[in-house]
Amino acid sequence: MLFVIRMLLLGLHFLVAGVLGVLVGLCRPFNPDNSRLYARLYGWPFCWIMPVRIEAEVGPLFDQPPGCVIIANHQSNYDLFVLGKVVPRRTVCIGKKSLKWVPLFGQLFWLGGNILIERGNAHQARKAMLTTTRTLQNNATSIWVFPEGTRNPQTQLMPFKKGAFQMAIEAGVPIVPVCVSPYAQRLNLNRCKRERVIIRSLAPIPTAGLTQQDMPALIEQCREQMQHCIDSMERELNRG
Repeated sequence: MLFVIRMLLLGLHFLVAGVLGVLVGLCRPFNPDNSRLYARLYGWPFCWIMPVRIEAEVGPLFDQPPGCVIIANHQSNYDLFVLGKVVPRRTVCIGKKSLKWVPLFGQLFWLGGNILIERGNAHQARKAMLTTTRTLQNNATSIWVFPEGTRNPQTQLMPFKKGAFQMAIEAGVPIVPVCVSPYAQRLNLNRCKRERVIIRSLAPIPTAGLTQQDMPALIEQCREQMQHCIDSMERELNRG
């Protein structure tokens, strides 16, 4: 019964947040701070509807000025809501071009100034890379990326794709890792007890002076740091 009630409330919340978000976007289209407002619209009510208790320890993320690459692990579609309260100001993300046609969410994503790319098209991908580099360097705007490239509910991170690191190196901006404790396989929508979810950001990793030859080592460094953090949060949660 709780599952049905929560899903109905979540669906209603998604529609209301989408409508409000589109209205905000129409008033200030493509403003890079729209995504932060959208994230709050989705994130705050979620904590009341769903059985989660989010603990955010993201001082390094909020202390970092706009103009960085933020990388995070991606567990499920609920990340849209779980991460809502920690998206910093002037942050956009990259999504596939077809998202623009998803009712409400697609228009909201587009009006939020997020970067839409056509996957599988090398020419378009290169143009998108140039756009993101200019955005990072000149617009005081950060870009949020899920470097695994797909959802992964497991505690072990999958290999990272190179796009986020290529952007950071080309723009010479720091990378800020954000780690979310494993929650996707624990989440039970049919119970009252709230699941504890920890979000923890790590210290920025500088890329100034690095070249593309340094990218494999940079990727491994980021992945190792994030895996260590996720393992530490998992042990903390298991201790209760």
